[in-house]
Amino acid sequence: MTTAKPAIRHYLQFKDLTREEYVYLFERARWIKAQFKAYQRYWPLADRTLVMIFEKASTRTRLSFEAGMQQLGGVAIYLNTRDSQLGRGEPIEDSAQVISRMSDIVMIRTFEQTMVERFAANSRVPVINGLTNEYHPCQIMADIFTYIEHRGPIQGKTVAWIGDSNNVCNTWLQAAEVLDFKVHVATPAGYEVEPERAGLHGAGHFRQFADSMEAARGADIVTTDVWTSMGFEAENEARMRDFADFQVDGEMMGVAQPDAIFLHCLPAHRGEEVTAEVIDGPQSFVWDEAENRMHVQKALMEYLLLGRVNNS
Repeated sequence: MTTAKPAIRHYLQFKDLTREEYVYLFERARWIKAQFKAYQRYWPLADRTLVMIFEKASTRTRLSFEAGMQQLGGVAIYLNTRDSQLGRGEPIEDSAQVISRMSDIVMIRTFEQTMVERFAANSRVPVINGLTNEYHPCQIMADIFTYIEHRGPIQGKTVAWIGDSNNVCNTWLQAAEVLDFKVHVATPAGYEVEPERAGLHGAGHFRQFADSMEAARGADIVTTDVWTSMGFEAENEARMRDFADFQVDGEMMGVAQPDAIFLHCLPAHRGEEVTAEVIDGPQSFVWDEAENRMHVQKALMEYLLLGRVNNS
């Protein structure tokens, strides 16, 4: 049984949904994942089409959306801006008008947040942010779902973000506001969080640390990302020097909570932002985290297209 189809909703930042909606989505992701593990066919999006637009390279984003849409009974179409009119100067607004008339839902992985916002403003169907320089909401949905699976509710917990205050970090900060937990961010000087970007000024869910060990002390989740994100390759040599003291290692995990988990959105560079003993060790849940991208995105696509679904 399904409720009436909702008005068009887009998912461009984590804060686009409410706490109550996330509670629903995490439960849906749990149920949908259980069907997948039991080899039970579940095709609520039969005859629906997902268009995936990529300006940035991807492994997990493409695979998780494409496989996920097919597992829900739909079809996924891959478009790269280099091979389409989007890369030849056609206005984003015009592309949105055309693509949204030929599909049911669109995912975009690109550089500038303004691109997904302009596309969504001209789209007749839901648009999902698959990653921008500013935000990565689907990744944090997967991270939080992974924590819930293994440790329970995240409300009131502490996440230690170690390294660059990038798009993933920005999204953790938004999630902390929406779901009521704390984020400790440790960055080198010059790489600190811009609080106004995440809307956290004075919110009480965020603390900045210069000492990475202090940020990790007592944390329930310790997480990081590569030191040089896509689009910042020219800064790689300087970043290797600046981030040398911001590696997640066994000593850092030792000052976190005894049952703390390690997360990384991948790809990872062992020996740089994280040691092999941590990412390949017993506190690491990065492989579950990677798979869960697919399951939370299936729940998200179902919700944006069908609204709330009751399979009981």
